[in-house]
Amino acid sequence: MTRTPDDTVRAACALAGVATTGLAPIKVAENATYRLPTEQIVARVAKPGQQAAAQRELKVAAWLESSGVPAVRPAHTKSDLVMVGDRPVTFWKELPAHKGGTEQEIAVALRQLHALPPPPFLTEVAPFVRLSERIDAAHTLPDRDRHWMRDHLNELRSGWENLPEGLPWGPIHGDAWEGNVVTTVDGVTLFVDLERASVGPPEWDLTSTAIKHSSFGWITGERYAAFRDAYGHDVTNWSGFALLRDIREMRMTCMAVQVAGMHPDHARQAQHRVDCLRGRFGPRPWSGWEPIA
Repeated sequence: MTRTPDDTVRAACALAGVATTGLAPIKVAENATYRLPTEQIVARVAKPGQQAAAQRELKVAAWLESSGVPAVRPAHTKSDLVMVGDRPVTFWKELPAHKGGTEQEIAVALRQLHALPPPPFLTEVAPFVRLSERIDAAHTLPDRDRHWMRDHLNELRSGWENLPEGLPWGPIHGDAWEGNVVTTVDGVTLFVDLERASVGPPEWDLTSTAIKHSSFGWITGERYAAFRDAYGHDVTNWSGFALLRDIREMRMTCMAVQVAGMHPDHARQAQHRVDCLRGRFGPRPWSGWEPIA
């Protein structure tokens, strides 16, 4: 019998001793999140087979809590990770009202995170995970574009192996944008979505904001300058920036082409991203990169 995400989260709550009164979905997709208002808890239902990743995310959260870095916290239920069939369900303290962090707030939070000594359980950043599989799933692309993406991915991998020296490697968030670095109504900026936390070059986190200006024009030069000044370093002046920029853009494109393979209504956006990478829309910044839900 196949359980729905609703069935899964209710079964997990029973195992964790959490009441489901008022259970409400926040987002139900490949991963699903639910709010448990009477408990002030959020439950996250992960994809099948992700038990190790879920355990690791809880471990990262506990480490940040002990290090004094604001981040989403485990709920401290009877068991913050339970398995329902092959799907892990984790429980987290509900955040107070919050908004996406500003560039300056994100920079200050990253500076605090990057200053920590890395814990022994953090593994090295994996910038190319699942990208080959996503290209394979790009059924809406012409063969010539899929072939180009595979060749481009190989070039990026080769570049990563010869990454220029930059800031000392240490703990990084891995996906530091305003949806994952938020500020509460009390003015506390904190990290959420810790699944990509790892050890790597701090520039990997800094590039996420830099390309919002240089690649897409989503933020003004003044807003990028506020980020740069608050962190105290301009990643765009580093000799390895172009490589990390290209990898980030490739990751965003691979996600889009995979989604389009399952939902053809996103095919135009996926093709646009490929066309930009291939130089068909001229130099950066490119317009027309839109969110894909």
